[in-house]
Amino acid sequence: MAGRGTPATALLDKQRVAHTLHSYEHDPRHESYGLEAAEALGLVPERVFKTLVCEVDGKLAVGVVPVTAQLDLKGLAAALKGKKAKMAVVADAERATGYVAGGISPLGQKKRLPVVLDESVSNFETIFCSAGRRGLEVEITPADLARLTNAVVARISA
Repeated sequence: MAGRGTPATALLDKQRVAHTLHSYEHDPRHESYGLEAAEALGLVPERVFKTLVCEVDGKLAVGVVPVTAQLDLKGLAAALKGKKAKMAVVADAERATGYVAGGISPLGQKKRLPVVLDESVSNFETIFCSAGRRGLEVEITPADLARLTNAVVARISA
């Protein structure tokens, strides 16, 4: 399908990683991008993960947590051996990743940021995360996502 390519999908194709793309019509009125994806695709929300860009000790990093959970900033900082974490300014997150908010993928970011996956990824054979555009999710194994992002896996959800 034309127009589905993103840096995330290009990376998956280049690395020959098994994955499935799932698209849906994004509703800009929906309050939560992640919950919208779960509802639109008929998935249990715990299996859909959101990508949150944060600052850990002044440097950008990424936390990937279930859409039903909040990011534990202290847990994220600890996983990256940092002291303090806070949410990044949206413009900084978009500039560093090359994606727009609501479509930020942990894969294929313009600037490769440290990634921490919530340990709950291990509860599923495959998980869903943004493929780099609102309305486009990628289904991938947690092991492949961790390998491609060089992620740390830790408890970072609250």
